[in-house]
Amino acid sequence: MDWHQINYFETLAKVQHMTKAAKQLSISQPALSRSIAKLEDELGVQLFDRKGRNIYLNRYGKIFLKRVEQSIRQIELGKQEIWDETHPHHGNVPIAFIPSLGVSMVPDIISAFRKEFPHIQFQLTQAGNQEIFELLKMREVDLAFTALHHTDLDIVWEQILTEELFLAVSTEHPLAVHDTVDLAMAKDEPFISFKDKNLLQIIIQDACEKAGFTPNVVFKGEDIGASAGLIGAKLGVSLIPDLHIIDKTKVKLLRVTNPTCERKLGLAWLKEGYISPAIEQFITFTKAYFNKEQKNQ
Repeated sequence: MDWHQINYFETLAKVQHMTKAAKQLSISQPALSRSIAKLEDELGVQLFDRKGRNIYLNRYGKIFLKRVEQSIRQIELGKQEIWDETHPHHGNVPIAFIPSLGVSMVPDIISAFRKEFPHIQFQLTQAGNQEIFELLKMREVDLAFTALHHTDLDIVWEQILTEELFLAVSTEHPLAVHDTVDLAMAKDEPFISFKDKNLLQIIIQDACEKAGFTPNVVFKGEDIGASAGLIGAKLGVSLIPDLHIIDKTKVKLLRVTNPTCERKLGLAWLKEGYISPAIEQFITFTKAYFNKEQKNQ
């Protein structure tokens, strides 16, 4: 049973005239007759009663027509849903992002995008960097804001921003008298780090090793907000980006002159995955948005 047979049957069931139905379908009458006969053979029953040149939908045909019409409606709905999902001005964009980018960056870019494309919807997921790559590969999201740290050839990653990381200390910490520091000046400090799924943990470890020491990690947190709270309470120092959630009355951010402390942020998607017009629109917009931001700095 194929789509042509279903389509031919529905048309003939409504017209109930072989010649008229064939003309409406733009096929020959013998071709239509053969298709209907094949369908009836497959179902094991006649769908039409024939009286001379006239045909009539019988009770089996009426049962089948009801299901055919339901199926066609579902297919049309599916086509419409796909159109809605993929249309560049009406689609859906399933995005994942690392937690620290949910504070302002992701909301800001989505807000700016929706001013131009108000009918595009977003499905948002927050996850760790490595988990995001798994979500992409499982096709649970189509696009992601991530920090660069992967060697997976199935993932495409394009940088959109380099984010500076600062040495965060309590405003009452002895180092708070400085505006800039060499990271080696913090070698004897307890460090507030992050759990292994957070790329900042790797960046902190690498930066400290470049500065000539191994950090004394006293706590591994889930997010930057909680870590900033501990820093403000004089429980340790850390390397973090400048985010709105940081209470600057309790935490001071010191620029690190050596080594370079930064993380690269970008968009990631599955190399062989389908990228809808709506997602392409968002990728293009995001690149332009950050290019403009960097020029204005």
